[in-house]
Amino acid sequence: MWRHRILQQTSRREISKQVKADGGGGARQQPSGSLPASADVVVIGGGSAGCHTLYHLARRGVKAVLLERAQLTAGTTWHTAGLLWRLRPNDVDIQLLANSRRMLQGLEEETGLDPGWIQNGGIFIAHNETRLDEYRRLATVGSALGIENQVLSPEETQKLFPLLDHSAFVGSLYSPGDGVMDPAMLCAALKKAATNLGAQVIENCGVDDLLVEQTPRGKKVVGVTTPFGDIKAEKVVNATGVWGRDLVAKHGSHLPLVPMKHAYIVSESIPGVRGLPNIRDHDYSTYFRIQGDAICMGGYEPNPILLEPVPKDFHFGLYELDWSVFEAHVEGAQKLCPSYAKYGVKSTVCGPESFTPDHKPLMGPDPILDGLYHNCGFNSAGMMFGGGCGEQTALWVIQGQPDLPMFGFDLRRFTQEQGKATQWIREKSHESYVKNYSMVFKYDQPLAGRDFQKDPLHDEMTKAGAVMEEKQGWERPGFFLPSGSRKAVVQPYDWYGSYGHQRNQDSEYEKVLDGDLHYSRFSEYHDLIGSEAMACRNNAVVFNMSYFAKLLLEGPQAQEAADWLFSANTNRDPSKTVYTCALNDAGGVEADVTISRLASGSGEVHDPKFNGQGFYIVAGGASAFYTYSSLRAEIRRKGFNASLKDLTAELGVISIQGPNSRKILQPLIDCDLSDEQVPPNSTRLAKFGDVGLRLLRVSFVGELGYELHVPKKDCVAVYRSLMNAGAEQDLRNAGYRSLYSLSSEKGYHLWSFDLRPDNTPLEAGLGFTCRKTGAEYRGKAAIEKQRTKGLKKRLVYLTLQDQIPIWGLEGVYRNGEPVGILRRAEYAYSLGKPLGQAYISRPDGQIIDADYIRNGEYEVDILGKKYRADCHLRSPFDPTGQRVLGNYAIESKTKPNNK
Repeated sequence: MWRHRILQQTSRREISKQVKADGGGGARQQPSGSLPASADVVVIGGGSAGCHTLYHLARRGVKAVLLERAQLTAGTTWHTAGLLWRLRPNDVDIQLLANSRRMLQGLEEETGLDPGWIQNGGIFIAHNETRLDEYRRLATVGSALGIENQVLSPEETQKLFPLLDHSAFVGSLYSPGDGVMDPAMLCAALKKAATNLGAQVIENCGVDDLLVEQTPRGKKVVGVTTPFGDIKAEKVVNATGVWGRDLVAKHGSHLPLVPMKHAYIVSESIPGVRGLPNIRDHDYSTYFRIQGDAICMGGYEPNPILLEPVPKDFHFGLYELDWSVFEAHVEGAQKLCPSYAKYGVKSTVCGPESFTPDHKPLMGPDPILDGLYHNCGFNSAGMMFGGGCGEQTALWVIQGQPDLPMFGFDLRRFTQEQGKATQWIREKSHESYVKNYSMVFKYDQPLAGRDFQKDPLHDEMTKAGAVMEEKQGWERPGFFLPSGSRKAVVQPYDWYGSYGHQRNQDSEYEKVLDGDLHYSRFSEYHDLIGSEAMACRNNAVVFNMSYFAKLLLEGPQAQEAADWLFSANTNRDPSKTVYTCALNDAGGVEADVTISRLASGSGEVHDPKFNGQGFYIVAGGASAFYTYSSLRAEIRRKGFNASLKDLTAELGVISIQGPNSRKILQPLIDCDLSDEQVPPNSTRLAKFGDVGLRLLRVSFVGELGYELHVPKKDCVAVYRSLMNAGAEQDLRNAGYRSLYSLSSEKGYHLWSFDLRPDNTPLEAGLGFTCRKTGAEYRGKAAIEKQRTKGLKKRLVYLTLQDQIPIWGLEGVYRNGEPVGILRRAEYAYSLGKPLGQAYISRPDGQIIDADYIRNGEYEVDILGKKYRADCHLRSPFDPTGQRVLGNYAIESKTKPNNK
C-alpha cells in the first residue's frame, strides 16, 4: 500500500535520538546560566509561547528570566509545521495573526538572525458551494481589515499550484501574505532579541514547583523553585504547553487541557513543488506545507490518540505514526494532487500537542493564584499565534490587561468546575479537534460535553419542545419547536463513531441543527423564531434566563467597592436597579450588568442577610465566570473589606416580557405592579402564592416586563403556575434566538459582541452609564479624556433593504472605503429588515462625529457583493423608549433616527 513506501525514518526522529544521546535521559545537566535571586517575571517554558512572551516583556523593559528544563523548542515547538494562515472567522484572531506576521517580518533586521519566515502564500480549497460561501465570508472580513486576498476559480488556483487537479474542487481563497516559519530559527532569533534587551534565558533548568503564599486576599505566587535554587518573582507565566495542567493542579487551579498525538508526514522530493503556496483543504481535513522541494502533509482525523500526562523528560521525542489513524488524510490529498501519490514518504513526525475544549489557547490571569498568568494550550497553532499572543500576555502581566479583547482566549471563559471535569474536557477537546476544519456557522452547537450544568427549569424546557444550546457549560433554550413536533433531545456524546462507539440512533437533535448550516439563505427556523419575537412584541412570552450570573457583593466596604467597580451611581435607594458597566483602566467595558442595592433581609437566597451593605448584581450567562472572577480580583487588588458570592446556581430567573406581561402576572403576585409601586428599573421582594422571590422590573428586549428571581427549589412550581395562568392570553415560551434578535432590534448590547473590552461606553452610546461626579471609578480618567478629545470610533446600526441574511463579520463601507465590520448581526422582525451593529472609524484616523456618520453612503459586503445599507446612530425601533415604560398607547416612531 501507499503508506509502505517509506524511504527512511530520518530527519526529526534522528534529532530526537541525538538529543537523548546527549543526556536527555541520563545525568542531570547543569543550567546554562546562573540563576538570579529574583526577577520581575519568570517565564516557565522555552517553546514558542515562552520565547515570544519573554521577547515582548523585554521590549517593554521588564526584568524577566525564562526557564527551560531542556533546550529551547523542546516539547512540542520543535516538531511543529509552523504554518501561518491570516484569514480566520474572528476579527481578534486576524489581528493577533497580523501582529505575529509583523513581528516576523522585522525580527531579522532587529537581531541579524533569520527567523525562518517564508512568505509563499496560502490557498484554502473548497469542494462545494457552501464551503466557498464560507471563504467568501473570510474574504469580506479580510478585505475590510486590510488582508489581501482573492477568491479564485479552479483554473486560476491551478496556475498558482500547477500540481492540483482543477476538476477536484470548485474554487479557492488565496492569501498571498501567508507563509511558514522555522521554529528553531525563530526561537533563536527571539532569544537573541530578548537577551540583547536584558532578559535572561536559562536552559537545563526545570521548575519543580511554584512558590505560593496564603494571604488574606487568597493565594499569591511569589516565585518558583528549581533544582538549583529559588527565584523570587511577583509575576510568573505558565508557558509549559502540554505540561501546563500539571504545574498548577496541586495548588487548586485546573486547566481544561488534554494532550493528543498530532502528526504529519514529509514526502520525498517532488519536482515543481519548491516555492508553491501552502494548501489547506478543509473539506478533506488536509494541509500541505511546502518544505523545500517536499510536501509536509497532515490534518485533523476523527480518531486522534488522546494521551495521559506526557512524561516530563519527553523533550525532543516522537511517537511512531499510527497509520490506521493518519491514513484518513491520504485519499483526499491524492485526489486533490494526483502527482503526490507517485512519491514516497521520507519521514513521519508524530508528537504531543496540547488541545482544549474549544480549540483556543488558555491565556490570562489565573483565577485562583494571584500573580500567575497562562499562555499555553495552543492546539497546534502556537507558532502562528505566538507573536500576537506573546504580546498580549506581556501586556496582561505589565498593565493588568491586554489591548485586544481576549475573552475568547481567556482562561476564565471556563469555570473551575469545567477545569476539573476530566471526561468533559476529553469529550469537548476531541470534538473540537475533529471539527477544527469544519465550517463555522453562527448557530451550530456542540454535541460533546452536553448537560454539564442544567438550570432548575431544564426539564420543563425540553418537555415544551426547546432546542437547547450550550453556553459556559449551561444548557439554555435556543428556540421552541412547534407543538406536536418530535423532540430534539441532546444525546450522550458518541465520539462521532470513533473508538468503537456506535453513532446515536436518535439523531433528531443533529437534524435540527442542520437547518442552521447555511450562509446564503436564512435559517430553516427563521419564521419560527420570528413568531416568538413577534409574540413578545404583541402579547407576552416567557424567557428562561436562569443561567444568567447572579452575584452578591456585601461587606462593610461594599459601597466603596461598588463605587470603584461600576461607572454609574450605585448609591441609590434599595428599590432601585441600575444598568451600568465595569471598566478596565483604558475605559473598556469588561462587563455590563444590572445592580440593585439591597437592605439586609431574612437570610434566604433571594433576600440575603449581611453586615454592612449589599448589592445584587446580574450579568450575562455566557461570560458569567469571567465577570465574577474579574470583579473579585479587582476587589482583592484594591483591598476592599467586601466579598463577592456567586448565587447563579441557587436562583432561577423567569422573565415575562411583552405588552400583556403585567396583566398576566398581576393576579399571581402579592404586590401592586403599577408604575407607581414598581417603576421601571426597580426591584422588590414579593410572593408568588406561597413562594418568596425577588421581582425586578427590567427588560432585555425593550418591552414592559418583569423578572422573577426564584429559589431553585420553587422554580418549577412558579413556572407552571405562570404558564397555566397565561394560557388564556396565549402566553408562550421563547428562546435566546428570539431574545437576541429583540435586544439587537431595540439597540441593547451583547457583551463580547457589540460591547467588548476594546470599546468604551462613550463609543457604544452608553455615556449615560458614566457618572460625572462622585467617587472615582476604574477607567474614569480614560472616559474623561475621551469626553474632552472626542471619539475615533462609534457604534452605529445598519439596516438593509434587501432580504438577505447577515451573520456578523461582514465588511462595512462608507463611500466605497472600508470603515468597520459588523460585530453583531440579527434579523429585526418588527422592522422587517436585517440589522447589524458596527463600530465605524475614519480611514484617516481622525475624530468621528455625527455629521461624518450622517453624511455617508453605506454598504455591507455580504459574500462578496455589496448591499446598500441605512446607517443610524440609534436603533430605529422605538427610539423614544416608550414600550419599556408600558406606554403602548403612544405610537413609537420607527423611522431611522440619525440624531
